Amino acid sequence: MPWAGELYVQNYNSHKRQSGSGVSLRRISSDLSMEVVPDTIGVDGTYTNRFVHYPSNQMIIGPHVIDAEHNIRTVPELELIRVCGTTRHLTNPDDLVYVLGMEGELFELNMRTLACEQVADLNVELGTGNGARVHYKDCYTGFGRLVVCSNEYDEQDWAGTRSEGRLAEFDGERWTVLERKPFTAISGRHEFGGTIFASGWDQASAILKVYTESDDTWTTYRLPKASHTFDHKWQTEWPRIRETEHERLLMDHHGMFYELSPWAYGGRIWGVRPVSTHLWVLGDFCSWRGMLVLGADHASPSRGLSPTTAEPQSGLWFGKTDDLWGFGKASGWGGPWWMAEVRAAVPSDPYLMTGFENKCVHLENQGEQDAQFTIEIDFHGHGRFSAYETLTVEPGAAVTHTFPTGFSAHWVRIVSDVDTVASAQLFYT
Repeated sequence: MPWAGELYVQNYNSHKRQSGSGVSLRRISSDLSMEVVPDTIGVDGTYTNRFVHYPSNQMIIGPHVIDAEHNIRTVPELELIRVCGTTRHLTNPDDLVYVLGMEGELFELNMRTLACEQVADLNVELGTGNGARVHYKDCYTGFGRLVVCSNEYDEQDWAGTRSEGRLAEFDGERWTVLERKPFTAISGRHEFGGTIFASGWDQASAILKVYTESDDTWTTYRLPKASHTFDHKWQTEWPRIRETEHERLLMDHHGMFYELSPWAYGGRIWGVRPVSTHLWVLGDFCSWRGMLVLGADHASPSRGLSPTTAEPQSGLWFGKTDDLWGFGKASGWGGPWWMAEVRAAVPSDPYLMTGFENKCVHLENQGEQDAQFTIEIDFHGHGRFSAYETLTVEPGAAVTHTFPTGFSAHWVRIVSDVDTVASAQLFYT
């Protein structure tokens, strides 16, 4: 996190102090020299939050609160919490922030006095922790709501025998569960742009959930997965949505970078563009002194089970945002349906179609009668779809359609003419 001319870096162990010791806050100066911040030595934990509280002119990273002169205070109540998010307070943003812990603890922290009090247990409020090790990931406040997420996901969630992941919001009085699926990051530009973005996934594809202030509605968009290696709660550490260039957002989602505009028009987002794929696990990234800085998370002790332990894969990469276009070619797979119960004449969620060279769609009909699947495209990007082609698929059969090379639209969706169980998966290369 850039702060007052310096770059602060918090490394972490995997599960509180039982996973090891020796982590601390680091500070990088303009000459790229790095020092261990003496005030934080011995504060060993899992801290993945960063937030600037402008009313008090302080930055919080982990349990540490830092003023503009780089004086550091540590909040003792947060030292043993796996802090994963900090955000503005709903009713007293001048003094308070919310702090979220990975085990579902929600605190109010006074940024001036450092008084810290737990105000909620999200396992109780959202019904999580049912025999699973919960994994809350992020929080964000905007437009009168506090939004939180967790990314609990393993074999049982994949098989559909449980749904422990959450995307939920709090209006100051009650909690509302928006999705019972794994979500990893929540961000936006607050009042600028009128949107909130949340990234998650399910069997079918990566997901981008978007709140638009203009119509007070959450809309689900679907994106390709660049890799299935992120299909577990422990292997999404930590994809982010950050502002890295002036008034634009860069999103790292399921192994792919995207450029994202904060603006919405007519309740729809515009200009989601894939940049590149990558093999990294990126704990965070930011812009600092004209450079893009990526924090890699490529080696973990894993209780001694990792062959890469003590190898130099984890560290900082300094470059420019333009360098991302030289990473792996944008490619991936996914779609709106994965053995889904489909209703006649009800369109699927929109799925991203722009920015990829070669495209095909596989349509499978698992019902008991012929189904006609109409492929509809939105080439304007504003939610108005037109019929492109209709394919008839017999019961138990699959049909593949290959689009012309370079064919593109902003979004594509599928509509069935009958109730059925179907899959629709698009492969982009």
